[in-house]
Amino acid sequence: MLRCPECSAEIDVDEDEVEEGEILSCPECETELEVSQTHPVALNPISDDLEEDEDVEEEEEEDDEDFDEDGDLPDEDDLDEDDDDEEE
Repeated sequence: MLRCPECSAEIDVDEDEVEEGEILSCPECETELEVSQTHPVALNPISDDLEEDEDVEEEEEEDDEDFDEDGDLPDEDDLDEDDDDEEE
């Protein structure tokens, strides 16, 4: 008998018939679980947190555009010069 790593509910599956990479769903908390290994069977939750982490990383990359090549914030004078260049 397998247990959900999130809520510890019993998951009724035949441990001899699951395959690595297979996706199961917890009947209690409805968390999707991936079989990460078969002997012994190990389950890892697949969560929306991964998608949220990717969104945060994308936002951080967008924010990095505000920094110069040294990783410093540009001076206001530098920003004004950039704006002047774009207008021409």
